[in-house]
Amino acid sequence: MKFTELKNSIQGGAESIYLFEGDDAYFRMKGEESVKNAFLEMPELNYSAFDGETLKGQAYTSLVAAIKNYPFMAEKRIVKVSEFYPSESDFDTYFKELFEDFPPTSILIIVNSGAKKGVDLKRKKAVTYVDCNKPDQEAVTKWIYLTLRRAKISAPAAVCESICLYCLCNMARVSVEVQKLIDYKGEGTLTQEEVDALVYKDAEYRLYELTNTVPKRDFTKFTNILDELIKKGSDEIYILNGLFNYFKNLLTVSSSQNGDAELAVQLKMKEYGVKKSREQAYSIGEERLRYYVKYIYGCISDVKCGRTTPENALQKAQNAIFFGSISNI
Repeated sequence: MKFTELKNSIQGGAESIYLFEGDDAYFRMKGEESVKNAFLEMPELNYSAFDGETLKGQAYTSLVAAIKNYPFMAEKRIVKVSEFYPSESDFDTYFKELFEDFPPTSILIIVNSGAKKGVDLKRKKAVTYVDCNKPDQEAVTKWIYLTLRRAKISAPAAVCESICLYCLCNMARVSVEVQKLIDYKGEGTLTQEEVDALVYKDAEYRLYELTNTVPKRDFTKFTNILDELIKKGSDEIYILNGLFNYFKNLLTVSSSQNGDAELAVQLKMKEYGVKKSREQAYSIGEERLRYYVKYIYGCISDVKCGRTTPENALQKAQNAIFFGSISNI
């Protein structure tokens, strides 16, 4: 199920095993909290936690024993295990029988980032899988809108979307920024000006804004964003690498014969992002893109080899982007 469906599921009663798996730490944390808030009584007696990375072979028996223990003066005992990736053979040896005849007085919470490989727990009996992967922009925007509305604050869709973009769909950051806005506003209508003033723009988002000035040839905005990035702690190499990757991706999109879907997988982008990249690549031109990629790569190499300073390399890259001639290739 999707994370947004968990609340209704819990209202219908406890499941035996919850698998919270995905790359969004906020969803994993909130999922675990939701189950414990709903079903855990006297946690000092009825709750145990295990680090799955420390459990190997016979050590799995301690986890099995904890699950089989009866709760003390409560309906349920809850056991949590994090980063739990048993092999197929270990699962068959230690957990298969348990999962197929799970004790009705226990709940097992498995919290996995998905960073490692193991048996496919999602397909095992009694497991309720909750998708905790990073949500898409539409889902995050909807969450922001509904959360603000419950706090008696109205906000246009465009304003909610900007909060999502400034936080790069990172729910941990989104939740903090939305709570900050609720505390500030109290009630009423939230404006774009208030969001711009109060919500911290992620460095990666500012880098995204920086690169978007290039196809528009907006030198003033480029330098303003660049100054802000430097003042807020981003170093010159971080910015040079960001510019290099941006132009390299545009060049790949421009020169590739693959379709949008294939390029989206190759570049780890959304299809919409590939389409926008095509537009920007066309606006800049393939020959100029090759010039940018080669020049900025040279700037980064010069810093690594000690031939120039990071500050000088970034200044040279900026000048090449806006004033350089492709005849210099």
